[in-house]
Amino acid sequence: MSNGSHQPAGWAGGRGRGWAGGRFRSPVGDREEQILGEAAAPEHAPPAEVPAAPAAPAPPVATVRGWRAVAERAGDVLAEWAPTGGRILLGLVLLWFGYHELLLPGEWTGYVPWINEASNLAIIAVLAHGWVLLVLAAALVAGIAPRVSAAIASVVLLEIVISLSVSGLSSDSMRDVGVLGLAICLTGCRNQRLVLRD
Repeated sequence: MSNGSHQPAGWAGGRGRGWAGGRFRSPVGDREEQILGEAAAPEHAPPAEVPAAPAAPAPPVATVRGWRAVAERAGDVLAEWAPTGGRILLGLVLLWFGYHELLLPGEWTGYVPWINEASNLAIIAVLAHGWVLLVLAAALVAGIAPRVSAAIASVVLLEIVISLSVSGLSSDSMRDVGVLGLAICLTGCRNQRLVLRD
């Protein structure tokens, strides 16, 4: 007996549960197991494995649901800003044509219907048309009464399309049909951003 307990020498594993809680171990048996374990181990045993540091979390993988959410958000932003972008681009187109009609009116007199292109009346008509386009362009770009400006631009562009179509359909008239369509769409858009005055 050891240490005044009721367990025989070499008894291990009781740990306060009495002699029935463990199993008998011989002090010699422990040494034999250690020697046998070393003999059975290969000469060049790999070093004991050190527990690896926890790996950094993998970046989140985009799921279909995640891409849908991104696409829906992008669609919402585009839907919110598309009328503004269309309005500014229409204003830039009108600005370009108005500026060139004011700068070189003689080159545009051929587009004036029912008036002799060599007459002063044709030049006056081109200059007046250029000023109308310039004012509409400024109103559209600045966002001053954008729906009214787009409605007036629609009427002016309809006049241009009709006067170009009199001589037959061409790439110019078809381009202006597209610009007319943009102006008509902007006439109905209530959701505008970057507006100075509604």
